[in-house]
Amino acid sequence: MRNRLRNRRNGDGKRRLKGGSLPSLRSPALESAERQSRLHSENGGGRSQSSGHIPAVRGQMSYANEDQLAHPFRARKSLPPLRRKLSNEAAVQPTPRTGLTASWKRARQVTNPASEPVQVISDEEQKKLEALEMQLPRVAGKIDSMLLIAVLALVCIGLVMVYSASSFIAARYYGDASYYFQRQLMWAVFGITAMLVTMRIDYRHWRRFSLAGLVVTLPLLVLVLIFGTSAYGASRWFTFGNFVSIQPSEIAKLVLALYIADWLARKGNQVGTFLYGLAPFVILVGIVLGLVLLENDMGTAVIIACLATAMFFTAGANILQFLLAAGCGGLIFLTQAFQGYRYLRLMGFLDPFSDVTGKNLQLYQSLLALGSGGWLGLGLGASRQKTGYLPLPYIDSIFAIIGEELGFIGCAVIVLLFAFLAFRGFRLARRSQDVYGALLSTGITTWLVMQALINIGAATGSIPYTGVPLPFITFGGSSLVISLAAVGVLLNISRYIQEPELPALSKRSITMTLKKRRA
Repeated sequence: MRNRLRNRRNGDGKRRLKGGSLPSLRSPALESAERQSRLHSENGGGRSQSSGHIPAVRGQMSYANEDQLAHPFRARKSLPPLRRKLSNEAAVQPTPRTGLTASWKRARQVTNPASEPVQVISDEEQKKLEALEMQLPRVAGKIDSMLLIAVLALVCIGLVMVYSASSFIAARYYGDASYYFQRQLMWAVFGITAMLVTMRIDYRHWRRFSLAGLVVTLPLLVLVLIFGTSAYGASRWFTFGNFVSIQPSEIAKLVLALYIADWLARKGNQVGTFLYGLAPFVILVGIVLGLVLLENDMGTAVIIACLATAMFFTAGANILQFLLAAGCGGLIFLTQAFQGYRYLRLMGFLDPFSDVTGKNLQLYQSLLALGSGGWLGLGLGASRQKTGYLPLPYIDSIFAIIGEELGFIGCAVIVLLFAFLAFRGFRLARRSQDVYGALLSTGITTWLVMQALINIGAATGSIPYTGVPLPFITFGGSSLVISLAAVGVLLNISRYIQEPELPALSKRSITMTLKKRRA
């Protein structure tokens, strides 16, 4: 029996070597799935363990193309390898046991040393295997409760401050001091609902819809230039009646983060090349930035550029190409900054106490509000600048009202909450199981933190004034709902992170560090 098997194997090897490279092999995982499907059809579609679904595998699994299985399929049992040496025409090469190939165990592989290594599976089999991976079950863990608490704290502070900052204007123009508060509360309910939904959906499923979302969002950015409502010198909103308005640029932030994360994850090592990495990236982001700049929304364009750049750098961009692209982008933004009202704001930033009733009105009143608050503030609801002195006190200038009513302590709490959000978000990116999750966490976190920095910097005179909302706090439906939906995606990523065996700030780690220092 053994001699017959040996002769047959040697004969097959010689015939294959004469004919060229070895044919592609079948994946045991795909064969198992097809066998399960055949058993299901023969049994009449009964609801059993072989019911067309792939049986659950214990332990956590990741199923993106660039991932590795934590607990791969059990390999098929095969005959014990022959200990006789093969002929000189054949060589023995072990199959690398990494990633998905760990489950396709082959004891020996006959190849021609003069020829290139054979392909383990064909391209068609690889595509089928990727589709099979998307059906594999994964065990979800707990969400990042600390991140959730920080975001909910910001939302609650925002509701209170919107009521306080808008009460005077709402009572004067609408006869109801809680007019803006009621609308913000409604949007907060919608946003929290969206966060709960995205928190329950596996974040990898968004890869299937990211391209469709981008195809829908780009026409919206064009249509808002034609049919949008203009306000405060910008055309950013689709208005439906007097109660509902949608800002497509806010939707573009989340959709672009989802698509860029998927695109960069599929590129792999090609991200560092010019033709397949930098060039298409610059074209895609440049189209979106051009449409946003046409809306006279410089702040949102800066945020989109920052989140896209952070994701591209994280994916492994070539440093020289990256610096070259960043320099060209900076020059383009500088040319836009010296045009129209942006030039006046830039001049006002250089001398904030000149023309305080004209171009520097909002910045000057914002600085007055922050200065009059002191350490503890004037008290909640006791702001004087919101009574007609400070423009838009419940939108762009709400941080100044926080400083006036809650003082330096209140402003410090807001800054610390956003710093904590940045820490937890980038921590998720570091511990994510796959490249897509890491890039998506980086993009969303950069977007929220950068938007907060721009709003706070403009209110404090640290950067030229630009109108962007303070996430979770500023009055606005589109910003609040989209931001909370993005946080839901972050919370879902936190359910599949890899926890280190010994966290740096754990009690055991700190004790061991102190013992080493004493020793």
